[in-house]
Amino acid sequence: MQRDARAASGEAFDVVVVGGGNAGFSAAHAAAERGRRVLLLEKGPAAEAGGNSYYTAGAFRIAHDGLGDLADLLDPDARHAVSVLPSYSAAQFAGDMAKVTGDRNDKALTEVLIGQSAATLRWLHGKGLRFRLMYERQAYPDGDGRQVFWGGLAVGSTGGGKGLIEQHTGAARQAGVEIRYGVRARELTLEDGHVTGVTWEDTEGGSGTVRADSVVLAAGGFEANADMRRDHLGEGWQLAKVRGTPHNTGDMLAAAIAAGAGTYGDWGTCHSVAWDAWHKENESNRELTNQLTRGGYPLGVVVNAEGRRFLDEGADFRNLTYAKYGARILAQPGGLAFQLFDATTRPELRVEEYDMPGASVVTADTIDELAAGMGVEASALRATIEEFNASIDRSVPLDLSVLDGRASAMTPPKSNWAIPLERPPYYAFPVTCGITFTFGGLRADTHGRVLREGGEPIPGLFVCGEMLGGLFSGNYPGGTGLTSGAVFGRRAGALA
Repeated sequence: MQRDARAASGEAFDVVVVGGGNAGFSAAHAAAERGRRVLLLEKGPAAEAGGNSYYTAGAFRIAHDGLGDLADLLDPDARHAVSVLPSYSAAQFAGDMAKVTGDRNDKALTEVLIGQSAATLRWLHGKGLRFRLMYERQAYPDGDGRQVFWGGLAVGSTGGGKGLIEQHTGAARQAGVEIRYGVRARELTLEDGHVTGVTWEDTEGGSGTVRADSVVLAAGGFEANADMRRDHLGEGWQLAKVRGTPHNTGDMLAAAIAAGAGTYGDWGTCHSVAWDAWHKENESNRELTNQLTRGGYPLGVVVNAEGRRFLDEGADFRNLTYAKYGARILAQPGGLAFQLFDATTRPELRVEEYDMPGASVVTADTIDELAAGMGVEASALRATIEEFNASIDRSVPLDLSVLDGRASAMTPPKSNWAIPLERPPYYAFPVTCGITFTFGGLRADTHGRVLREGGEPIPGLFVCGEMLGGLFSGNYPGGTGLTSGAVFGRRAGALA
């Protein structure tokens, strides 16, 4: 990337956005539509751009009144005629946020997130971004030819995370946003307590300063920094697999704190999931991205390397448990676990995940053979499966679209969707902890204005996306991250 003398000595823009994921682009769109001259700096080169958003399935959690309410937002699909999509109210959304975080979510931020969720997607749709119902991830056939959605999450970006970033990029360029790849923001510049720009360096050895009236930070958390993971999340977290971009190393969190920003939220927990443990390229894989997730565990049994169960696979809908179970797996011996299925449950698993190229799996006709392939003591695994099967209340009908109460009474219990493992062949998918993003971030108001520890705003500094602290703690409702990035990115860009 070539720089002219003016660039090296310091350019001036109205708004500089640091980070080229969903949140950063949303901020850039909002600033550009106000006539602001916007520069977006993306740390990754063009071939590695898009932040964590590129690696997602593209799911957006929004409040809505059912399929009819969403019709104007969605790509046409013949399956809409046979779809059952329950409404998802603001109260339900708020209840899920409180439930999964243990009521530790910031209520003011949450209210804005929920209240602006649907309107923000319509705003993005008006800029050319496309959305669809996520049949392959969020619906089950009910036996009557209908597709029944469950768990409050249904809408996704057309083309997943890859499509989301492609569409964001096109919209930004059309609006006149200047995008520079391979440029790493280093420090915030200040004058009399006001943020006046950023210093940068690029992949070709260039460096300089960009002045701006406002800087919007959308550079992600610190999940790709092993030392910071160990320091904040605890010993062992340096071994977690990075699901998304390798460029989220906490640079701008440190820069903002050095400039006086207050910290906020839960710096000791993160979003982490069950992740293919044995795939040779199971970190920052831009081809497979989210396909390395293993989200079918509510249908099966999960055991550790000792052949013992250690969590409730059916505690709630997958969307409300998957982001905390990566940590539970990491805490097991060797940071390893296995998801077990049989001939009954295996066909129900997501094709995109469990049938992806190179998916790690052990297949066997007996439990003892399965244990041998897993490297687990056969007697221990056999005892676990026998106890699980025997303790299922088979009088309760199975219904995958609701919390059906079909439980296995062993310890720990499986509270819903308990299906016996008794029909060969048997399948064991090895999983480890895949870290997605960290929950701790910067203190800000509901417009994304960064605050000092005492609550005073730092003039000229805004934050959105994973750098915004306070929304999540311990767990996370699926699809909320992209919605948060868009909502608070838009709000930051509207003031920047």
